[in-house]
Amino acid sequence: MSKIKLSKDFIRNTVKRALNEDLYPSGDITSSLVKNNKVIKVRLISNQNAIVGGLLFAKQTFDLIDKKIKFLIKKKDGSIVRKGSLIAIIEGNARNILIAERVALNFLSHISGIATKTNQFVKLAGKKCKICCTRKTIPNIRVIQKYAVKLGGGTNHRFNLSDEFLIKDNHIASSNIKDLVLLAINNKKGRKITVEVDNLKQLKTIMGLKFNTVLFDNMNVKNLRTGVKIAKKYYETEASGNINLKTVKSIAKTGVDRISVGSITHSSAAIDLKLEI
Repeated sequence: MSKIKLSKDFIRNTVKRALNEDLYPSGDITSSLVKNNKVIKVRLISNQNAIVGGLLFAKQTFDLIDKKIKFLIKKKDGSIVRKGSLIAIIEGNARNILIAERVALNFLSHISGIATKTNQFVKLAGKKCKICCTRKTIPNIRVIQKYAVKLGGGTNHRFNLSDEFLIKDNHIASSNIKDLVLLAINNKKGRKITVEVDNLKQLKTIMGLKFNTVLFDNMNVKNLRTGVKIAKKYYETEASGNINLKTVKSIAKTGVDRISVGSITHSSAAIDLKLEI
């Protein structure tokens, strides 16, 4: 699997693009009204319980606007914060802090939102079942979103289409499931192979073939439990398909090894954070 890397260059370049989006072509015309020599101290506060994430992105945002701004981190990425918790203290030129404020908060609220929702799933699934993210990510920020999943205690599924074979329903509808699995085995070159099935008949068709994971898609709990019993000795087992916080616990109790949840990246609500002067 491709590794999730948050290098200094990656963070810097990502933040640069975000600032350019916010400031092109004329800069912050409103904050320019504030006196340029005014120094302020602001507190970064959480307005709700959360798993905080994205502090290096926020710090880099202020640094790119003004290297003299001090950003004192009080909570590390992955920390549990309560409503009213102090996350960081920022001190420096008022105009420049105001320029950087929204971009910094956007990174923080989005990353914290994914980490928080992931952690809710992780707690409900229990220690024996992993919660995985998918490729249902916002284009160009997949690295950030998958990083946030790890902060929340989740596991990264394949990063992109080159990482492993994942034979899904539309592949199968376009061909033959057994033929596809055999082709993947012959061409795997060290890569893992996951095969999606949506019924027990499909599962029985591929039993005995040498692949890694059976992905049970949109199965009811009864059939899923049966499928896991059949496959568990021979393959890693995974469940997916419209799994939410109300259903994840019952899915995990079937004995499945991992559960993939698209909503943790594509639908997590942003965490409410604020800068308080």
